[in-house]
This record gives sequence, structure tokens and C-alpha cells, in this order.
Amino acid sequence: QVPLLKSGGGLVQPGGSLRVSCAASRSMFNINNMGWYRQAIGKEREFVAQITSGGTTSYADFARGRFTISRDNAKNTVYLQLNSLNPEDTGFYYCYAGAYYKDSDAQNDYWGLGIQVTVSS
Repeated sequence: QVPLLKSGGGLVQPGGSLRVSCAASRSMFNINNMGWYRQAIGKEREFVAQITSGGTTSYADFARGRFTISRDNAKNTVYLQLNSLNPEDTGFYYCYAGAYYKDSDAQNDYWGLGIQVTVSS
């Protein structure tokens, strides 16, 4: 059982859209912030967006206006809608959640496996 189960991603043409998501394990609880980072080949991992448990969102400058982060607290799932994609958005997208997991007695950040997003014609 993994803390965060990824889904979505794939290949899309420039200007297209994709949605990626991560569902938290049933063993994860008191989930606070959830969000996304991304990493292109040969580049450092960079922040994309975050959403608090109350729904407050924040975005990187490159994401604002094109990407939308949301979450379903009933499903403990975070989504990232990617619109108006361009080749520079190609990379692996990683979700994270600040939460308690299984028998941990402190909140930690847990990460999902990378979701590949390729923007190419």
C-alpha cells in the first residue's frame, strides 16, 4: 500500500489539456496541505501548486491562469487540471500531502510517484 496513488498524465499536443490526480491511502489521516511539484529532465524539481484543507490555493507564476488545483476531502484526493499546455510543461508531476500516516505520531510530507506528462506535436 502506497501513501498516495497516482493517476492521469500522458501525451498531449501543445495547447491541449490533461488532468492528473493523487488519492491518499485509507491509512492517511488529518491531511493538511496537498499539492504538486514537477521536474523536467535535467532540471530541478519546482513547485506548481498547493491547496490547504480549507481550499486556499497558491500557484507558481507559470501555473497561474493555466493550471487549476482542487481536492475532494471526502475522497482524500487532489487534482491538477493542466490547460493550454506547451512543451515546457513536459516532465514528471509529483503530488504530496502533509498528513499522518498509519501509526506515525507526527505529521510528515508524503509523496506520490511521478506522473509523466509529455507535451509534443
